[in-house]
Amino acid sequence: MANITEIKFEEEFIPNSRGMKLLTSRWLPRKENPKALIFMCHGYAMECSITMDSTATRLAKAGFAVYGVDYEGHGKSEGLQGYINNIDDIVNDCAHYFTTIAEKKENKKKMRFLLGESMGGAVTLLLHRKKPEYWDGAVLVAPMCKIADNMKPNAAVISIMKLLSIVVPTWRIVPTQDVVDTAFKDPDVREQIRLNEYCYKGFPRLKTGFELLRVSTDIEERLKEVSLPFLVLHGEEDRVVDTSVSKELYEVASSSDKTIKLYPGMWHGLLYGEPKENLDIVFSDIINWLEERCQYGNTRIEREQKQYNEDSVKGSERNG
Repeated sequence: MANITEIKFEEEFIPNSRGMKLLTSRWLPRKENPKALIFMCHGYAMECSITMDSTATRLAKAGFAVYGVDYEGHGKSEGLQGYINNIDDIVNDCAHYFTTIAEKKENKKKMRFLLGESMGGAVTLLLHRKKPEYWDGAVLVAPMCKIADNMKPNAAVISIMKLLSIVVPTWRIVPTQDVVDTAFKDPDVREQIRLNEYCYKGFPRLKTGFELLRVSTDIEERLKEVSLPFLVLHGEEDRVVDTSVSKELYEVASSSDKTIKLYPGMWHGLLYGEPKENLDIVFSDIINWLEERCQYGNTRIEREQKQYNEDSVKGSERNG
């Protein structure tokens, strides 16, 4: 596999439907036509342009056009840092930006893949639920389909959270372990994240914690509805997101094309939190999976073209 070494990185602020400016980032092969489009969904408290830069750079060097957006309240986007009022707002913002890119004339015939890490995996699955036939596949990295028991508050605390989140939604009092220490194996990465002013630190805000719990529970109960081709990756030593639900997703999803990769000894942060030799294994698996799908041909485009032709014939018959 020949790597493309020269890539172009660009940033741009766009408004969302609520009038907030969101930072969008793109990593593009400079001199070659991209093999496909990849749309990244970052994790809770993270952002795209710094923490996921190495991920996007690897994929762009392999020939893919990569796009990301910092959610409201995350990274360089506007909004109260670390605050999620409703995860549906995040899904709608991503859907709007990603489809705007995908529907450009030069991109119409390119395959569209989603890549979601942790909470971004949940966002990816909700994007798929919103438009089940639109995406050509997804890479799900430790997707937040269920919060690990050691990270989840007990039932009594959850009941109190639910009530308080209505009254004081932005309070930072949700009791959790330090996610940075439990998610990222590489101590240098932990330090980089702690020094990154665009990564949220501290306890989750009340409404944020309740939204993460609500959405992960909802997705866990509806895994059978997942129907797009997917690759799910999970470290067997993940203490943030329960590995068992990735296994259940693989077993019960209705997708005819599904693959699971479990990595012994690896933690939650598979894309940038592991030693280099582990990252090389993970990205080799991701890029190989993507390239195999690109080689199969784009059945979605064939299906859309067939529908277009059928509609054109029906239109001609009506007009005739």
